[in-house]
Amino acid sequence: MQKMQKGFTLIELMIVVAIIGILAAIAIPQYSNYTSRTRASGTAAELDSTKLAVAMCQAETGALTNCNTGSNGIGAVQTTKNTIGASVAAGVITGTSGATTSGGVNLTFTMTPTLPANTANMVWTTTGTICDVDRGLKPGQGGC
Repeated sequence: MQKMQKGFTLIELMIVVAIIGILAAIAIPQYSNYTSRTRASGTAAELDSTKLAVAMCQAETGALTNCNTGSNGIGAVQTTKNTIGASVAAGVITGTSGATTSGGVNLTFTMTPTLPANTANMVWTTTGTICDVDRGLKPGQGGC
């Protein structure tokens, strides 16, 4: 009497490998976008203390022109995996984020403060490549 062998055929195994390959081809770029967006929002959060220092400088000196890195209470921005570098000149914060394009180029940002008439709050407008729907900040986030 012959024993019946049980197991998967080669074609069944090839189909499973193909399905896993298709899922990986979809998941890896999405994960990359996710991590880039996370770093972009981390950059915006890390710069909140610098924005506060600029607002205090403007309130104390009466002008943004005196608000620069290293003066009037505005310290140097710490380098992290989210914020590669940033500086303040005349109240405007410019720098490079740890978020990247799909090609691996770091996203840049410029955060410009304005003080609308008859208001107490400073409004920040963010421009640059960090305002990217897919790999950076979405419209309405971080001043974009």
